[in-house]
This record gives sequence, C-alpha cells and structure tokens, in this order.
Amino acid sequence: MTVDRQRLLGVWRRVASLSWPVMVEQVSRTLMRTTDIFVTALFSPLAVAAIGLADLYARLPLRIGLGLGAGAIALSSQDTGSDATRNRDEAVTQALLLGALTGVPFAAFGVLFGEQAIALLGFWADQDQMAEVARQGGVYLAIIFATAPARHVALVGARALQGTGDTRTPMYVNITSNGLNILLSAVLGLGLLGAPRLEVVGVGLATAIGNVFTATAFLLAIVGDWTAADFVRPRRFVIARQLLVVSAPKIAEGMVATVIEFPFNALLLFFGAEVNAAYQIGRRVYQQVTSPLSRGLNVAASIVVGQSLGEGSPADARFDGWATAALGLVTVGSLGFVLAAFAGPLAGLFTDDPATLPTATVFAFTYGVTAPFTVLYVSLSGALQGGSDTRTPFLARTVGLLVFYLGFSAVTGVYLGWGVLGVALGIFLYYASAFCIVAAGFQYGDWAVRATEMMEDRGSVATDD
Repeated sequence: MTVDRQRLLGVWRRVASLSWPVMVEQVSRTLMRTTDIFVTALFSPLAVAAIGLADLYARLPLRIGLGLGAGAIALSSQDTGSDATRNRDEAVTQALLLGALTGVPFAAFGVLFGEQAIALLGFWADQDQMAEVARQGGVYLAIIFATAPARHVALVGARALQGTGDTRTPMYVNITSNGLNILLSAVLGLGLLGAPRLEVVGVGLATAIGNVFTATAFLLAIVGDWTAADFVRPRRFVIARQLLVVSAPKIAEGMVATVIEFPFNALLLFFGAEVNAAYQIGRRVYQQVTSPLSRGLNVAASIVVGQSLGEGSPADARFDGWATAALGLVTVGSLGFVLAAFAGPLAGLFTDDPATLPTATVFAFTYGVTAPFTVLYVSLSGALQGGSDTRTPFLARTVGLLVFYLGFSAVTGVYLGWGVLGVALGIFLYYASAFCIVAAGFQYGDWAVRATEMMEDRGSVATDD
C-alpha cells in the first residue's frame, strides 16, 4: 500500500500543533500531584495515607468529568468541522450544565459520609491508626468533593474547547491553576508567608481553590471573546441525548478501570509489600515520561477525526486516525524501548532497596516494551471518540483489564506459580489485546456512518454554501 508522504507529514504537523499544549498541561498536572504528596509527607505517614485513600474516591468524579468531556469533544469537533456553530455552542453549553449537575451528589457525599468512606477502606488495619487516617482523610475528601461540580466544569470545558481546535486556552488555564495549586499547597499546608499551618486541610483547600479557579476561568473564556465557542440557551434534547450516548461508555470504562485497581493491588500485595511498591515505581517511570505524550495524541486524534467527519470526509477521518497512531508509534513507541533499555537505572532513581529494585526494574521494562501497543491503543481510542464511538474503547479496555490485567495475572502468578513474571505478562497482554480490539473497530467498524447519522439528527451536516 502506497502512503502519500506529504499528506502524512501534513497530518503529523497538525497533530503536533494540537497536542503539544495538552502535553505541557499534563506535565504541570503531574507536578501538582507530586507536590501535594511531597508536602503531605512532611506532616506524617498517616497524612499521606489519608489523602492517598481519599484520592481513590476522588477518581470517581474524575471519571465522570472525563466521560462527559468525551461527549463534548466529539460533538464540538464534528460541529466545528461542519461549521454548525449554533449546534456546537449548544453542545458546549449542555455539556457544562450536565457536568455541574452531576457533581452535586459528590459534594453531598463528601460532606455527609467522607470520614466513613475512608474508614471503610481500612477495616483490616490498625484501628487506632485508622481512626486518625479516617479523620484527616474525611476532612480532605469533604473539601475536594465540595468543589466536584467545579471540577466537572473544568474537565468538560477543557475538552469542549479542544474540540474546536483550541488546545492552547486549556493549557494556559490549567498551567495557571496548577501553579496556583502548588503554591497554595505549600503556603496553606506548611504555614508559609504568615499563613496558618493547616496541613492536610491546607492541601485540600489548595485543590478546591484550584478547581473553582479553573472552572471560573473556562466560563469567563467562553462568555468573552477569548474562544470560538459561546453560550446559548439550551433548547434541543437531541443534543443532550447524544452527549449522554457518547459519554456513558467512557464513564463506564473509567469506572471499570478504577474498580479493577483494588483487586489488582491486592494481588500484588499477595506477593509482598515490596512487589506492590515495585509496581508503583515501574509504572511511574513509564507514566512520568510518556503519559503526557500519549494523552496529547489522544486528544489530537479526537479533534482531527471529528473535524474531518464534520467536513463530510470519512476517508480523511480514517486516514487522520491511522496517521496519528503512526506518529505515536514513532515517538512514544521508540521512547518506550529506550525506557526498557535503561529500566534498571531509572528504577534506581526511585529506590535502592535490594528487595524492591529488581522487581521495579522488571515492571519498568515491561511498561517500556509495551509502549508501542499502549500508544496505538490510546491514539486509536481518541480517533474513535472523535467519531462518537466510545463503546469500542470501553470493550477493549474492559476485556483487557478483566481477562489479562487481572485474570491472567492471577492465574499465572498465583495458581501456576509464575509470580511477578505472570503479572508482567498480564500487563503486556492487556495493552496488546486492547490495541487489537480498537484497531479492528477503527478499521472495520461503522463509526463514520453512525457519526454522520448523529450529525444529521442534530442538523450539523456540512453544506457547500
């Protein structure tokens, strides 16, 4: 098969232009979370445990926000491509309203049941220690959940604007917000610059203030002339329905991934605490370097595929998706092999414990050699999302997680006695299988036809006038 080199390079240039702001934004977000852990570690190990357990619950509104964001970026990119400005603005407006409303139950839950929720996770632990962890974690959870509506608005707003092709405004907003969060975590947590030393409460307040700041900034950007999108009065139920149809599988996918982490971490603990720690280190080595790149490609794939569909060119949309995946293979895939080659020294940056380092090296190597499958899966998932197909990525991830990541790892690692090797193979097969499923879905699925039908239903098909 002959590939038009100039056409391919043109797509790569466009994808690079769209994705680099997302990558920068993700780096700043990672730095913010690292700072929160670093500051909290200065208080006590119990404080670290408190926010760590609270963050497990915090992933739930994150998954919903990202899911609604998937619907927002799909409709926003398609309607931008077809120049259906009124429909695009209504999709943005309705997505933000849905985000705010779905955050309200989390706010109530955090205030009413935060401490009990943390205590539930440590029913097997030392109860004297757990009482203090639950107390601190409950307060922290109540504070950050109180701003769950704002967190949803921030996540949805970023993706809605990215769908219009504007990835820089979300970058500016989130870098500023993350910087503010980092500063406030230190000032309020440690009591710097004359502020009271609030410790875990201060770290929680920093996150909450950051959430409100980000949401407010996105709303002001849309209201003003900063972005192409604008607010309109919601009038059409078909747009709300399509947002939910696209978002629901994405939300379910995130929930499955979150739930699976609990038994998987229990499996790792079966082999010893050092193995669990080694896994966290090995995964962190990979994520710290490649995760921002992969997420940027995921968003860019959604934009270029969605806008090509909006312009009435399914063939271009399919080419754009594969071209983005190829760019990911060349960049992240190659970087993964470099990480695998230097797995030992990189893992050694995190630990020198002789009981942990060898296993951490195994996991770092595994994630490195898995990188080509991972980035292809992530890129094609974004491409399918731009075509309003979030069901195929949901199927791919669910099968991979249940059958290989957890199932294969448990059977081979425990029952067949393969130990860590079985878990490492399970991780590799998870991403390989997920890639195969999304690749088949992207190549042979009817996502382009379905996306076009959805655009017709909401009156967003491109015209020649």
